[in-house]
Amino acid sequence: MIGITDNIDERVKEHKLKVYPKSFTAKYNCGMLVYFEEFQNGIKATLREKQFKKWKRDWKIKLIEEMNPSWTDLSLN
Repeated sequence: MIGITDNIDERVKEHKLKVYPKSFTAKYNCGMLVYFEEFQNGIKATLREKQFKKWKRDWKIKLIEEMNPSWTDLSLN
């Protein structure tokens, strides 16, 4: 899942607890944070999100594996 938030801890908690049962993350049991980027500017974050959503799956996997090769749940750190 790709998205932006100003409170990553709360967003991760919502996904893990499946607060929104009809959401993509609940439906497909996506509960791990494997990649993230931080931005000070919300406009830049939104542009990056739109860019990611256009990427091919292979490109996204490569980016994740460059930062987190073992696909560790970063929310547990």
